[in-house]
Amino acid sequence: AKCQCKVVARERKNCGYPGISAAECKRIGCCFNASVPSIPWCYTPKPKKVKKVCPNDPYTRINCGHPGIKPRECTKKGCCFRAHPAGVPWCFYHRVTEE
Repeated sequence: AKCQCKVVARERKNCGYPGISAAECKRIGCCFNASVPSIPWCYTPKPKKVKKVCPNDPYTRINCGHPGIKPRECTKKGCCFRAHPAGVPWCFYHRVTEE
């Protein structure tokens, strides 16, 4: 993503080799910006920002517990807990989304 390439020039970490082209740099998953001399032009992007969310659709839940699991036990495992509706897991895994 474009925002991942907004790295202050002095904080750029080299990701390529001397003379790498913009196309090759991008092909290997790096950012390219040749506007500042004497610093890496092909550099490592910022990590993606992700967040964990509990899925809203109860029918897409992936079971993270066992029948009769208590809310505290479920959240201690790092999972979501919602005691409704019947017939779907009440303790279930988060979904990871990019911000």
